[in-house]
Amino acid sequence: MTQSIILPDLYDRLSLLLAGLAIDAMFGDMPRLFARIPHPVALAGRAIAFFERKLNRADRSERSRRERGVVTLVVLVAAAAGLGWVLHLSLHGSLLGAVVEALAVGVLVALRSLFQHVAAVGAALAAGGLLAGRDAVSHVVGRDPMRLDRHGVARAAIESLAENFSDGVVAPVFWYLVLGLPGLFAYKMANTLDSMIGHRAPRYRSFGWASARFDDLANLVPAPLSGLLLTTAALFAGKARPAHAFATMLRDGRKHNSPNAGWPEAAMAGALGLALAGPRPYAEGAEHQGANATRFAARCRGV
Repeated sequence: MTQSIILPDLYDRLSLLLAGLAIDAMFGDMPRLFARIPHPVALAGRAIAFFERKLNRADRSERSRRERGVVTLVVLVAAAAGLGWVLHLSLHGSLLGAVVEALAVGVLVALRSLFQHVAAVGAALAAGGLLAGRDAVSHVVGRDPMRLDRHGVARAAIESLAENFSDGVVAPVFWYLVLGLPGLFAYKMANTLDSMIGHRAPRYRSFGWASARFDDLANLVPAPLSGLLLTTAALFAGKARPAHAFATMLRDGRKHNSPNAGWPEAAMAGALGLALAGPRPYAEGAEHQGANATRFAARCRGV
């Protein structure tokens, strides 16, 4: 009985996932649509900003801010999962429901957008030089583009591609296949929380602690899976080296400060023969992306 229920549901999700990816491939970010209505991630961002503004006050103790950060995480992720569950119950089994679910997948799994933004950095460097490359990469990464040379701009784009492939594509797909719309909505809320408040900057160190740790947990499986997918892709990518990608991922994937980024970045470094990770210049100062970032970068280059 259990098998007869689970297998059709998984088959439906796979079908709707493929439909959603096709929608994303054809229409991308749908800027005309979301110029008229708010994007779901933008709505999540507004909710997070509201909670942060109300609960993360500088006059509160670090412990109090951490506790309020936990409340923010639980309330917003539960609300997102609840919304996904309501949509599932309301629309499941109908043609309209299938269209809405596929559209939700297409909007929240932003594969085409990732490709376009990273490709734009390469095109800008080739056509307009360093200044154009800096401007293009500023739309992709949070680090200070004015402190990057040509190699730094290219490296930033490739690192962003690897990391966002994990948490912007593989992880949403994974949680959608496991838990359906509730899983997809909850993950996107958790990932948006991490991107907005899961920083080490003094303002967010306590308030965003729970969000950062929860995002790490949510990516525990998708992150190494993304590294394996990049390794597999290297088989079909001309001069890329899949064996080196796999070896570098196994050896260096855990050295990164971010459990999410280490696996795909190490696989990308090995596949392309590049030095990735290491210090990154942010407005607040340089941030090192590994316990021994220099050795991480050097070993990736030597593969």
